[in-house]
Amino acid sequence: MRSLVEIRMPKYPGCWTSCGNCANGDIVVQSVLVSPGGAVKRDDTLIVLETGKVAIDIPSPHDGTITEVRVQEYDPIGEGEVIALIELA
Repeated sequence: MRSLVEIRMPKYPGCWTSCGNCANGDIVVQSVLVSPGGAVKRDDTLIVLETGKVAIDIPSPHDGTITEVRVQEYDPIGEGEVIALIELA
Protein backbone atom coordinates (compact mmCIF):
# COMPACT_ATOMS: atom_id res chain seq x y z
CA MET A 1 0.00 0.00 0.00
CA ARG A 2 1.41 3.37 -1.00
CA SER A 3 0.99 6.46 1.13
CA LEU A 4 -0.40 9.83 0.17
CA VAL A 5 1.48 12.84 1.57
CA GLU A 6 0.78 16.58 1.57
CA ILE A 7 3.60 18.71 0.19
CA ARG A 8 3.54 22.01 2.09
CA MET A 9 5.13 25.37 1.44
CA PRO A 10 8.38 25.41 3.43
CA LYS A 11 9.27 28.07 5.96
CA TYR A 12 10.47 31.30 4.40
CA PRO A 13 14.18 32.04 4.89
CA GLY A 14 14.87 33.88 8.14
CA CYS A 15 16.68 36.65 6.32
CA TRP A 16 13.40 37.77 4.72
CA THR A 17 12.21 39.30 7.97
CA SER A 18 15.54 40.84 8.97
CA CYS A 19 16.67 42.21 5.60
CA GLY A 20 13.45 42.45 3.61
CA ASN A 21 15.16 42.90 0.25
CA CYS A 22 13.90 39.68 -1.34
CA ALA A 23 10.35 39.56 -0.10
CA ASN A 24 9.01 42.98 -1.03
CA GLY A 25 5.28 42.72 -1.66
CA ASP A 26 3.16 39.61 -1.88
CA ILE A 27 4.64 36.17 -2.41
CA VAL A 28 2.77 34.48 -5.24
CA VAL A 29 3.02 31.36 -7.35
CA GLN A 30 4.69 32.43 -10.58
CA SER A 31 4.38 29.03 -12.28
CA VAL A 32 3.21 25.50 -11.54
CA LEU A 33 5.44 22.87 -13.13
CA VAL A 34 3.55 19.70 -12.14
CA SER A 35 0.12 18.25 -12.81
CA PRO A 36 -1.91 15.31 -11.50
CA GLY A 37 -0.55 12.00 -12.75
CA GLY A 38 2.95 13.36 -13.26
CA ALA A 39 5.95 11.56 -11.77
CA VAL A 40 8.47 13.61 -9.79
CA LYS A 41 11.80 12.86 -8.20
CA ARG A 42 13.07 14.35 -4.98
CA ASP A 43 14.37 17.90 -5.67
CA ASP A 44 12.40 18.33 -8.94
CA THR A 45 10.87 21.81 -8.99
CA LEU A 46 7.13 21.81 -8.23
CA ILE A 47 6.41 25.53 -8.34
CA VAL A 48 8.28 28.79 -8.79
CA LEU A 49 7.55 31.66 -6.41
CA GLU A 50 7.73 35.35 -7.23
CA THR A 51 8.69 37.49 -4.26
CA GLY A 52 8.78 40.89 -5.93
CA LYS A 53 12.54 40.83 -6.46
CA VAL A 54 13.50 37.19 -6.94
CA ALA A 55 12.05 33.93 -8.24
CA ILE A 56 12.50 30.88 -6.01
CA ASP A 57 12.11 27.22 -7.01
CA ILE A 58 10.24 25.04 -4.52
CA PRO A 59 11.38 21.41 -4.87
CA SER A 60 9.64 18.13 -4.14
CA PRO A 61 10.74 16.56 -0.85
CA HIS A 62 9.88 13.06 -2.17
CA ASP A 63 9.85 10.73 -5.18
CA GLY A 64 6.35 9.84 -6.33
CA THR A 65 3.32 10.67 -8.42
CA ILE A 66 1.40 13.92 -8.05
CA THR A 67 -2.26 13.15 -7.34
CA GLU A 68 -3.56 16.68 -6.79
CA VAL A 69 -2.24 20.23 -7.21
CA ARG A 70 -3.77 22.77 -4.85
CA VAL A 71 -2.21 26.00 -6.14
CA GLN A 72 -2.50 27.89 -9.40
CA GLU A 73 -0.40 30.56 -11.09
CA TYR A 74 -0.73 33.98 -9.42
CA ASP A 75 -2.12 32.52 -6.16
CA PRO A 76 -0.68 34.11 -3.03
CA ILE A 77 0.96 31.48 -0.84
CA GLY A 78 2.05 31.35 2.77
CA GLU A 79 4.19 29.10 4.92
CA GLY A 80 2.62 25.72 5.58
CA GLU A 81 0.02 25.90 2.80
CA VAL A 82 -0.50 22.69 0.85
CA ILE A 83 1.04 22.83 -2.63
CA ALA A 84 0.15 19.33 -3.79
CA LEU A 85 -0.55 15.76 -2.78
CA ILE A 86 1.91 13.06 -3.76
CA GLU A 87 1.66 9.29 -3.72
CA LEU A 88 5.06 8.11 -2.55
CA ALA A 89 7.02 5.75 -4.78
